[in-house]
Amino acid sequence: MSDLEFALDTFGDVTVGPDGQLIPQDQVIRDVVEQAVLADELGVDYFGLGEHHRDDFAVSSPEVLLGVIAGRTSRIRLGTAVTVLSTDDPVRLFQRFSTLQAASGGRAEVILGRGSFTESYGLFGHDLHDYDLLFEEKLNLFHRLLQGGPVEWSGQTRPALTGQEIFPPLGPKGLPTWIGVGGSPESVVRAVRYDLPMILAIIGGNPTRFRPFVQLYHDAYAKLGKPPRPLGVHSPGHVAETEEQAQEEAWAGYRVLRDRIGRERGWPPADKAEFLREVSHGSMYVGTPETVAQKIARTIRALGLTRFEMKYSQGTLPHPALMTSIELYATRVIPRVRELLADDAG
Repeated sequence: MSDLEFALDTFGDVTVGPDGQLIPQDQVIRDVVEQAVLADELGVDYFGLGEHHRDDFAVSSPEVLLGVIAGRTSRIRLGTAVTVLSTDDPVRLFQRFSTLQAASGGRAEVILGRGSFTESYGLFGHDLHDYDLLFEEKLNLFHRLLQGGPVEWSGQTRPALTGQEIFPPLGPKGLPTWIGVGGSPESVVRAVRYDLPMILAIIGGNPTRFRPFVQLYHDAYAKLGKPPRPLGVHSPGHVAETEEQAQEEAWAGYRVLRDRIGRERGWPPADKAEFLREVSHGSMYVGTPETVAQKIARTIRALGLTRFEMKYSQGTLPHPALMTSIELYATRVIPRVRELLADDAG
């Protein structure tokens, strides 16, 4: 499967230092740059940054940080995981990414979504009651901007465009644009309607439960008489030399993040047995390189993926452990997955 892509992404989770104290966000951002540089050096295909506006995630302006990373790397493709389109302006977003595309020599991508947190709505003056309208209209405009040329557009969520051209225009490579989907049939059909590749965010449960959405994706394309676009999965993971080390490191970071979000959403405290069930049977790709490779290969087979994207940051998991996980993912997991899938084909 030579067209299969392997990606890494992070939200810039705020990590702990050697003394167990939280690292300042400015240092977390510099650490993310080093993590991306390592991924580039080791041959990972794509590096993504998720947009958030919280004190437990340091990345609120992915494009700025991706521009810095572009200047430190040479081949890896750079994008988001995801961009919260609903609370952004599609024109300014397009301009930022067309600039990144030019500066990086054609290595930029964007994954558009609504995100799993809502802080950006109040921060940027949007009403959650307009949740569906905001995304639908802004996606419609962004999709139109991708086509280039003077733009005619009108809607309810921003002023109309009447023949304006947007600068800088995209170069010959365009801008690869994906739709991030959390698991609703409507979102799957929307991706097909705009003829955009789809990333499934699978962060819990057995990944095979998403087979109906994959089938819907293929069926919707079949009705249009078109071949399906690329299909990817984003899931959390952590790789270490032993099973025990991987599980203990991931659990320590995961528990802090899970309990923080749980307090906000009324969930019970994190349960380690539940975490271990996700590791063994769910969508947590944690373990030795062999364990993680076997699990990724099963997911790729089950869903027919063209990209697997591992969120390698796990809450407060320290920077050195993240660097080790990136190294093992790139040098041992990816080659092993390719080997396993080649054996299937042979």
